[in-house]
Amino acid sequence: MAVLLVVTGVGQMGDTGKPTGWYLPEVAHPWKVFTDAGLKVTFASPKGGKTPVDPSSVEAFKGDPVCAQFLENNDLMAQLDSTASLADVKPSDYKAIFFAGGHGTMWDFPDDVNLLKVTAAVYEQGGVVSSVCHGQAALVNVKLSDGSYLVQGKKVTSWTNNEENAVKLMEVMPFPLETKLRERGCDFVETTVFTENVQVAGRLVTGQNPASATPTAAAVVKAISG
Repeated sequence: MAVLLVVTGVGQMGDTGKPTGWYLPEVAHPWKVFTDAGLKVTFASPKGGKTPVDPSSVEAFKGDPVCAQFLENNDLMAQLDSTASLADVKPSDYKAIFFAGGHGTMWDFPDDVNLLKVTAAVYEQGGVVSSVCHGQAALVNVKLSDGSYLVQGKKVTSWTNNEENAVKLMEVMPFPLETKLRERGCDFVETTVFTENVQVAGRLVTGQNPASATPTAAAVVKAISG
């Protein structure tokens, strides 16, 4: 019983010079939920290798014990410095794929050919596809074998346009994530900015923001066992 936990390999927001990366609580908390449930977690990224943590997330969550313990775990940090490339991943090895957020995902998730293939394969073999916050950048272009978008007709959430505007980064993003998901035909569900929101559409599980990371992962565990 294994989960593929995918993180961004991008450490800068476009050409702004502003640092980014994977968002700490959206990796640390799901990792804990999955491992506490007895699931094996493999870290991957679109190109493999070393991946950056968003420094702002380290600062924001320095008082969070789960995040602190995660950062202090040298073995986990080594794994995130040597992630598997999605080109080398065998989808049949995994019951679920989980895309962590962080603004970097907006640049390397949407159009990565191997990401699109692996995600569709996991879903069509009966596995769970899941993501939180900007991790949903992975879902905007995933098509199933019948040509339909994975998110089409399903209840989905993500980091919202209101949240992007609230942190004043909308102009930096290559596209507005919520808008793109709506264009793909999903039934987009949002709640108040920065508050917990998890949507479960069968084997597609999405969470809105960092506050949703733990319950999103818990919903994944339930979907796997269900």
